[in-house]
Amino acid sequence: MRAVQIDAHGGPERLTVREVPEPKAVEGELLVRTVASTLNPVDWKTRAWESVGIEPPATLGWDSAGVVVGGAVDGFAVGDRVFAMSAQVATGLGTWAELVSLPARLVAHAPATLTLPEAATLPLAGVTAVQALEKLRLKEGQRLLVTGGVGAVGGLAIQLARHAGIVVDTLVSRAEHVAEARALGAELVIDRPVNLPHDSYDGALDTAGVDVSAAVAPGGAYVSVSDEPLPDLPGAAKSYVQEDNQALARLAALVDAGELRTRVAAYHPVDEVRLAHERFEAGGLLGKVVLLF
Repeated sequence: MRAVQIDAHGGPERLTVREVPEPKAVEGELLVRTVASTLNPVDWKTRAWESVGIEPPATLGWDSAGVVVGGAVDGFAVGDRVFAMSAQVATGLGTWAELVSLPARLVAHAPATLTLPEAATLPLAGVTAVQALEKLRLKEGQRLLVTGGVGAVGGLAIQLARHAGIVVDTLVSRAEHVAEARALGAELVIDRPVNLPHDSYDGALDTAGVDVSAAVAPGGAYVSVSDEPLPDLPGAAKSYVQEDNQALARLAALVDAGELRTRVAAYHPVDEVRLAHERFEAGGLLGKVVLLF
């Protein structure tokens, strides 16, 4: 089978599609034939940075959407459409391969109303948004500021917060992203940090590495999923994503109920993985870059 691997850290030229042995599902695992995955910031960082801690050769990828082809686990059958998130940096279990053997605790049934390539856009970004919002602990009617509101995590966080009855404003990096942020459900969209109101929000979720602590009211919550240091704000916290198939099931239910939408900016066959990385790292996309297997 084919997989996307790196033999050394560096630029997109380090990515190689090669033949590797097929995995075997052991007890408690599902063998999944991959239909699609996506690119996330952690993927290019893993490829580029030795400091991430991955020792090449390594198969990259966190997101997975595909069809069960083996394994005996209650609740799943051969032919089921599934999606999953694997914490590749921690486990070494990358998903950019034609076949992956995944612990069942990572896997959920894919949304019935999405294609599998569309479903592949949800796992890492969606679980990150769910867990960050849980950490904020905001209630219906409270006000939230999201940075990076048209990014993968930010766009899902806006929709999830709105569904929970939270009033959401967002900061975007470009004026041309204002309309998209409004379409996702943000009430006030700001494209320059200097225009942010002070002491106005019950909480802030930073997905873009921008210090917006001045906009948070005294006693408000501040959660970041970015690599940047936390601002000097009492109670500010990082949210590090954890594998969670229950969160995936919740996301699938919201999608199928019409309460959550996905966004795809580009599809690339896996043979174009280097081009996909170049396009992703150039930035400015309104949606995910999807790899097709």
